[in-house]
Amino acid sequence: MNPVKAYHIIVAAGKGSRFGADLPKQFCLLDNKPVLMHTIERMRKSLPESEIVLVLNADHLSLWEELCRRYDFMSPRVVTGGSTRWESVKNAVDTIVLDPMLKSVITVHDGARPLINRPMIERIMTAACNASGAIPTVAVSDSLRMLDDDGVNSHPVDRQRLRAVQTPQAFDGMKLKQAYTLPYEPGFTDDASVMAAAGYTDITLVEGDPHNIKITLPDDLAIASLYLRNEPTKES
Repeated sequence: MNPVKAYHIIVAAGKGSRFGADLPKQFCLLDNKPVLMHTIERMRKSLPESEIVLVLNADHLSLWEELCRRYDFMSPRVVTGGSTRWESVKNAVDTIVLDPMLKSVITVHDGARPLINRPMIERIMTAACNASGAIPTVAVSDSLRMLDDDGVNSHPVDRQRLRAVQTPQAFDGMKLKQAYTLPYEPGFTDDASVMAAAGYTDITLVEGDPHNIKITLPDDLAIASLYLRNEPTKES
């Protein structure tokens, strides 16, 4: 395969209102280090030659600078986020200058998913090089029901046909930049939906990782800590 230039957008511009802590979840401590620093380090370790763009809320820039000083941490290039996730990703995508002579892949990852690992990133990158994009998914383990139109009654859903979507999602760089020139639509729930609106529907599903959880509630920090402590000494 020809050389591929990789760019990673890490989105950490949320205010974390559901988390219920004094700090947004991405800045809370996970095993004595902010969650976001774990995420960035995992990305750097997986693909050392790639470029990382970090998206932060404007209100959190000084906090991040202070955390980087406190933990002696080198921050990636920072871009200010917008009022929606779509706008935050677009702000980052617009700053990436691609070489038209090189194959490029841009991944988009949640800053609050600190347990990403190299094998998963490699699976996603490989798949994205052979399609417009690739997204990691995991099987749904819970039984599911869908509400009927009346909002009261419901019917069972075959979970074997459903998958939960994770990040990072990876895309052909040129196509993703083109997709983000489209005007915003409420249906843009993730980057794959933006790509689909631009006509790039050949998105490959790739095996995700059940441990690749998103920190959403305080108890998730304890779960992530348990996963970290039980990882093999050599990251797999």
